[in-house]
Amino acid sequence: MRQGALVLVVGPSGAGKDTLLGAARTALAGDGRFSFPRRVVTRTAVVELEDHDSVDVNEFARQKLRGAYALDWEAHGLCYGIPAAIDAAMVAGRIVVVNTSRKVIERAIEKYPNCHVLLVTARPEVRARRLAGRGRESAEDIGARLQREGAPVPEGIVPEIIDNSAGLDEGIAAFVSALRRIAD
Repeated sequence: MRQGALVLVVGPSGAGKDTLLGAARTALAGDGRFSFPRRVVTRTAVVELEDHDSVDVNEFARQKLRGAYALDWEAHGLCYGIPAAIDAAMVAGRIVVVNTSRKVIERAIEKYPNCHVLLVTARPEVRARRLAGRGRESAEDIGARLQREGAPVPEGIVPEIIDNSAGLDEGIAAFVSALRRIAD
């Protein structure tokens, strides 16, 4: 039986992580080696932009106490969780691909030794345009967000970098190629 793996997709807001994940899910739909679980977030999802299950903070806390999450973290005043069902998928030899935070990389690698990190990036002006298109933040908030680069990738971890600044087709091709290399 092939060994499963966890792929952590990280990067700053507006880099296009959800877009690349959605495209990869579609491109790899017929390839049973891959699993793309939905994360749980304490924010209502904008269907066109995000792919997650929404719960309120109290329900998130109840689910966490019941062991519903393999990994969880807090960022920007929200709670995020990756379903515990990823454990069974990895035992079955699948490549589990999740949108997560750089804050949990070390914890994830401790728990899942066969862990890979894909860092999705995009030029600041591209990210600014994408963030503005979401309509959730003012121009001032977007400027402040762009100034914060977020937590660094932990020392000693060398992520594969996916530059998603160019056209969507190029970003998708690079992302799907990286996933296929991990699976092979």
